[in-house]
Amino acid sequence: MPYQSYFQRVAEFLCFVTERPPKEASLEEKQNYNYRIYEDILPEHYEESYGNPAYAEKTLGQYGPYLCFLYAELRGMTAFVAEKRLWDMTVCQELFLEVYNAFCQEKLPSLKELREILYWYVSDYSEEMVGRRILENIDPQYSFAADIIQNSDLQSIDYLYEYGEYVSDNEIGVACYLASMPQEQIDSMARTYTEGYRIGFVNGRKPLEKKKTVNIRYCLGFERMVKAAIEQFAQMGLQPTIFRSAVHVVNKRQHLRIGYYGAIPNKQYEYDHKDDCALFLDEDFVHRKLRVAQNCYEQHKELACQHGGPACIEIFGETPFTPQTKPQSLKLSPEQQKLQVKCTSEMGQITNRYIKGEERSFTIIAYPVPEIGENFEELFKETVKINTLDYQLYEKIQQTLIEALDQGEKVHIKGCGANETDLYVQLHPLEDVTKQTNFENCVADVNIPVGEVFTSPFLTGTNGVLHVSQVYLDELQYKNLKIVFRDGMTAEYSCSNFEQEEENKNYILDNVLFHHESLPLGEFAIGTNTTAYAMAQKYHIQDKLPILIAEKMGPHFAVGDTCYSWSEDTAVFNPDGREIVARDNEVSILRKEDPGKAYMGCHTDITIPYEELEYIRVITKDGREISIIENGKFTLPGTEELNLPLMA
Repeated sequence: MPYQSYFQRVAEFLCFVTERPPKEASLEEKQNYNYRIYEDILPEHYEESYGNPAYAEKTLGQYGPYLCFLYAELRGMTAFVAEKRLWDMTVCQELFLEVYNAFCQEKLPSLKELREILYWYVSDYSEEMVGRRILENIDPQYSFAADIIQNSDLQSIDYLYEYGEYVSDNEIGVACYLASMPQEQIDSMARTYTEGYRIGFVNGRKPLEKKKTVNIRYCLGFERMVKAAIEQFAQMGLQPTIFRSAVHVVNKRQHLRIGYYGAIPNKQYEYDHKDDCALFLDEDFVHRKLRVAQNCYEQHKELACQHGGPACIEIFGETPFTPQTKPQSLKLSPEQQKLQVKCTSEMGQITNRYIKGEERSFTIIAYPVPEIGENFEELFKETVKINTLDYQLYEKIQQTLIEALDQGEKVHIKGCGANETDLYVQLHPLEDVTKQTNFENCVADVNIPVGEVFTSPFLTGTNGVLHVSQVYLDELQYKNLKIVFRDGMTAEYSCSNFEQEEENKNYILDNVLFHHESLPLGEFAIGTNTTAYAMAQKYHIQDKLPILIAEKMGPHFAVGDTCYSWSEDTAVFNPDGREIVARDNEVSILRKEDPGKAYMGCHTDITIPYEELEYIRVITKDGREISIIENGKFTLPGTEELNLPLMA
């Protein structure tokens, strides 16, 4: 003791997880199994879980961080048993036995010995783990999820338990609600989503006919809509690739979930383990991972070339989460932070060589889940309406905005009341306004719902303060987030989440800047979807909306890559035929000499709500000011209709 208790509990989990109920088992049996395999990390039990770094250190002393890491990695068995992935099950249990045996000797292992066991597990098996992850994205033969969707009775919730994901009331509620809808309505929802994907290729003048696969990402519960989408994509000649959010630590990117997934049992657990790669991240590992990715793409370059990009269904309405920062959690050193930035950047370059940015597209749509409150079904219907607003009306109004913005040299954004925003955004010079424009007229193709005009600002001359009283980014809350820009680059940043200023800065550095010393202002946009804003105000859900909708509800600013990342050389045109020339900035243009300096591998949108705005004004070269928004209302002639939802 105390190590005996740890190994016994983990061994019990490893044995129990393989006792998966057969498909013909009762719903009660499946639900009981699902609860028990996630029970240990649920919030009500987490204080005494070995997955909790604080508890692990308290009970296991200096070995705590390493055994906590091991515990988190072994929880992947849940997915591997569901998919019958024998290789992954074997290497996980092999790792457990190797660590166990190290503690069975007369002398306890040194920290160095224990770390080396864990390090070489990741290093030795990274080729299989990374390679499979790439193939799951581009090869439709990896069809575990697609088979569940296409071969299950989606009128019954039993199928939700086939994935090996945690199932909560959200997934059950969405599945039951969609099961109650007529097929025509399901088809219509799917059509909005798939047509957005198709139109993205058309508007981007990209050859969809060359593509054979589309990566579908969704949250459990939406299978009826996904099944209809699969059928509609098939009519375009596209097969689905559907992969689970990363399970092995080698493929994870902090706490973010990319792929399909069920409920998150405990967001604090996810946050506690977001930097587990600190245990093995070094130069050798980065080189190995990049080499594996390069070799895998090269071996399967035809599949990669035929891949069209992701089509994502996101959710919103979950209770907002503010994490607790634990000193016991593994943390990246400054050197490792730089290595992570390097790895992300170079992985992006490798991917882009085989799945070319100028030939791929994407689409994103979002819907609420029952956790949003008693008005769930009403809000779901409202969201469907928002996702299908009259794009032709918005196209006309947004063109009016663009014509005013294109007269400007810069745009001045000023907050009101407690909002300290005072920011000048520099625009690219236009040589011929009859043929060129700075702003894209976003009319709900790849980015659903409709409602924004956006540009990649000129960095030099972009100066000032961006401030929001409260914002949620990637499910994390930020209070009084403030970023100072100097010549378009983040120069200072702060928030008021924690008592210690250093902790606030590290929070932003980790989760907004993603360990970059500084990031460029990659996007400036003006959201026009006042209908979505009115819905948020009516139901008091401003803090629960996803950035996909929230960014359409005021001006927003993205730190990181531009909106045209990896496809800057592809000409993009507005519906009026004018070319958007603001596709580059002073950072992205560096791709011509060194892509590693040009791409950050992140793009985080931060929105100022209308009520926190004093004004947005265009400043022309001769010093004139053109008013766009004053005191939260659109004032530019031709945009008055946008105010109607705000007055309802």
